[in-house]
Amino acid sequence: MIGLARRKYRNLVPALLAGWLVALPNASSAQEGRHTIMPDDAAALEFQTAVGFSDAVIVDGMIYLSGVVAVPQEGETTMAPAFTRAFDRLAITLARAGAGWEDVVEFNTFHMDLGGQLDEFVEVKNRYIKAPFPAWTALGISSLYEPAGLVEIKITAKKPPE
Repeated sequence: MIGLARRKYRNLVPALLAGWLVALPNASSAQEGRHTIMPDDAAALEFQTAVGFSDAVIVDGMIYLSGVVAVPQEGETTMAPAFTRAFDRLAITLARAGAGWEDVVEFNTFHMDLGGQLDEFVEVKNRYIKAPFPAWTALGISSLYEPAGLVEIKITAKKPPE
């Protein structure tokens, strides 16, 4: 019985290797159809280049946006202005990618205080995201890259036909 298993394994290894070698050129071709969107602002570009991320990546008709953090400014008494700035920044990146809010298929949010933010957040979100609604996952978390951040918003969109 063990001998039979070894023969099957020996036959399987060359087949797996051949499959891997065929797939290897396809892995590099994924980079060929890939387009990244970087910020126009020099300071933001310098930071994102140093840290190593894009505003968005477009590949195979899908647009993957990096998360945008809503950060309150001094003197603001509600969270709505910070949420609005984050949604506006996402809208700009979507437009640069050739899409709009109607093209968003997935919407993920990472909240520092999910329960305390949700009502105000949904009010702002609903000004941007209309039916048919994307899939949405909202998570409560313990920290963000930006320590003063309230929420990080990450979206995925389907690039509309040109």
